[in-house]
Formats: sequence, C-alpha cells, structure tokens
Amino acid sequence: MTYSVLRDVKMAEDAAQEAFLQMYKSLPDYRYQGLKSWITRIALNKAIDAKRKRDRVRELPVDYELVLSQTASNEEDVLSGVIRRDRMDRLLGEINSLPETHREIMVAYYLEHKRYDQIAAEQGISLKTVESRLYRARQWIRNHWKEDEWL
Repeated sequence: MTYSVLRDVKMAEDAAQEAFLQMYKSLPDYRYQGLKSWITRIALNKAIDAKRKRDRVRELPVDYELVLSQTASNEEDVLSGVIRRDRMDRLLGEINSLPETHREIMVAYYLEHKRYDQIAAEQGISLKTVESRLYRARQWIRNHWKEDEWL
C-alpha cells in the first residue's frame, strides 16, 4: 500500500513501520469494525504524509551562499589553480612586451594594487602624470593586444 503512493522502497518501508506503530498506539480506540480497512487507512495516511514531507523538502530554496560558507575548504581546486597560473604567466609575458613607462605603471597599479598617490611617491612623479600614463597604457593595450590571444 505505501509503495503504491511513494514509489520508493526505503520510504515505503519507513511509512509502513510508522503505520504499524500508529496502529499499536491506536488499538485501544479501535471499534472492532473493518480491521482491514482500518489498517489500510492508517498506512495510506502515513504514506501520504511521507510523500508531502518529501515534496516539501524537495521544494525548499537552496541558500547557495550558506552552502558555500559551510564548505570544508575554501581553497581553489587544482584545475582552477592551474588555469589561473597559466593565465597569469601569459599575462606577465604580454606585460613585458609593453613599453617600459607603461609596464611600470600597469604592474604597480594592477598587479601590486597600489594607489595613485603611492605610485606617484615611489616614482617621483605627480598624480596627474600617473593618471595620464595609466590612460596611455590602457590605450596602447587596446591598440596592440587582441583579447582572445592572451586570455
């Protein structure tokens, strides 16, 4: 009976076991009329309850941020690490092909994550010079690099 509702052997066994427990608890209330239909009704109700519970669990939304925060390790997997290092190596090769003034500014800003004022102080140039060199370096990259060649 329970399998016909649930279509899952394990869940049907669990529902049948709960039905037998319910029958045992309800024996004092049994009116001695139609034992077979009484047992069937209890088993059917337990199977329907189990099916509803299973369907509710299946429909719950997944909080992906919570799942990711609870993962055992936040380290990147091996394949992602290899790909990231390969891209970085190719990018560094392309950066080395830049003219020296562009290369210094790009490395300081994008790879070393320095602020404009830090770069200006280290290189002994004005803040406006840093801005204009970064602008020119970006223009040079747009004109000389094709994105699909290095990414």
